[in-house]
Amino acid sequence: KNHHNQQPTTFQSKPTMTDAAITTHNDASSSSTEIRSSLKRARYLFDTGDPSKVFVPSVDPILRKQSKDRRRRFLQGIAPGDPNALAAELSKNSSSQALVAVTDGGAVATKKRDKAPRKQHSNEGAMVAIDDNDATQATTTATPDNNVASQGILVKTSSERAAKIPRPTWHAPWKLATVLSSHLGWVRSLAFSPDNQYLATGSADRTIKIWDFPKASVGADQALKLTLTGHISPVRGLAFSDKYPYLFSCAEDKQVRCWDLETNQVIRHYHGHLSGVFCLALHPTLDVLVTGGRDAVARVWDMRTKTALHVLSGHEHTVASLLTKSTHPQIITGSHDNTIKMWDLAAGKCFTTLTHHQ
Repeated sequence: KNHHNQQPTTFQSKPTMTDAAITTHNDASSSSTEIRSSLKRARYLFDTGDPSKVFVPSVDPILRKQSKDRRRRFLQGIAPGDPNALAAELSKNSSSQALVAVTDGGAVATKKRDKAPRKQHSNEGAMVAIDDNDATQATTTATPDNNVASQGILVKTSSERAAKIPRPTWHAPWKLATVLSSHLGWVRSLAFSPDNQYLATGSADRTIKIWDFPKASVGADQALKLTLTGHISPVRGLAFSDKYPYLFSCAEDKQVRCWDLETNQVIRHYHGHLSGVFCLALHPTLDVLVTGGRDAVARVWDMRTKTALHVLSGHEHTVASLLTKSTHPQIITGSHDNTIKMWDLAAGKCFTTLTHHQ
């Protein structure tokens, strides 16, 4: 019963192509015919006409590549109908090429690449791709102009003169050669004599030991030359004098001492620090000694008269490192307050503070 009550199915016929659709289809066919004819005309102009005036459609990649190659030959001065030049160019190996940058000052050769030649022009200069086999010795000066052909060909580089990156050579891992063991505490300071003959070490056992470095470096017997005692706290700094046979030491007992290595005795004391002295340095040209310590100051001493020339105050914490120079700034200090200060030795004042450490 339900089957008989169903509505009959109606079928719609396929719409026919209107006159407007037929006209659009004909226009598309004519446009494709015009594109093919334009390509043929462009190829004809490419083979017979001036390459600088040839219009290259962007829809043909083969013609675009041929046009680039023809323009490159035109800029290099190769005549379009010269069969010898074209045959010589085709026989060249163009897999390796160099980039040459054009600037106001001239030409500068840059890195090598393995791509097809191409040119990039800008307001500041140009990048020209040149084959390695065309290497010449001539140099030309170029200006930032779009007309590269009027400026000539730039300097070309050959693969034989390419810069070679040195390859690191392998060597066996470093091995421990000698161990010097004589101190009973932490070794907090080291110093070499100017002639590298002696090595001085200062330790938390309150002693200073002088080693014969040539013997100590090979582990020979009797490498330890002498032991200096006198400090009552750990030794924190040592320095040999370049002019005199003196060794300077500083320790946490607030003392700064000058040792005469000919008599092995203390000949000068430098008193003034209010707490432990952590570092010292000798001026390379003047008879000046600079010390820094836990009292947050650096003191400048006359080495001979033991007079305090300057008290460089400005740090807020321990002065832990010192550097002296013969040129300005002559004194640089580093502190536990995360700052580095540069001092004027003549005036005894700080003129620069570096605060980049955190």
